[in-house]
Amino acid sequence: MQQRDVGAIFLDFSVRKLRQLTERVCRCLELLSDEQIWARSSPSQNAVGNLVLHLCGNVRQWIGSGVGGLPDVRQRETEFSTTGGEGKDELSGRLRSTVNEAISVLEEVPVARLTDLVEVQGYRLTALEAIYHVVEHFAQHAAQIIYVTKHFTGRDLGFYNYLHRPHANETP
Repeated sequence: MQQRDVGAIFLDFSVRKLRQLTERVCRCLELLSDEQIWARSSPSQNAVGNLVLHLCGNVRQWIGSGVGGLPDVRQRETEFSTTGGEGKDELSGRLRSTVNEAISVLEEVPVARLTDLVEVQGYRLTALEAIYHVVEHFAQHAAQIIYVTKHFTGRDLGFYNYLHRPHANETP
């Protein structure tokens, strides 16, 4: 396999994973009430709403700005200090819009740029490392949101039902 092929595979998988995780988070938002979305069990913990705002800020800063060269307009403190206001539809729309913007950047990134250095939050790293950070970070917070949703609803969210179908072809 050529190096160019590996880069294209990495970018494609990153796009697919961000789409998959976004849909899972949006499904969780659908199942929760606005009160549950903004519930905190203690002042030092984040509500689901905060995690969604945080994901938007992280994706926009690391991919949109760091990799794509868009202006860095992140207000990280606000992601955590917000205690309500946006409902499930607004949060889902914001998340989808942010991820779609990042996907547009990823679909335009030449494979050769993956080894270029970028600077994000004072870190100097390759574009590939910045993208990897976002996908990993997104997965971690998506898992938190899924856990909270299961806790509040008592439901199996069915994200792995495909495992019960023969010859399923979904990305794990």
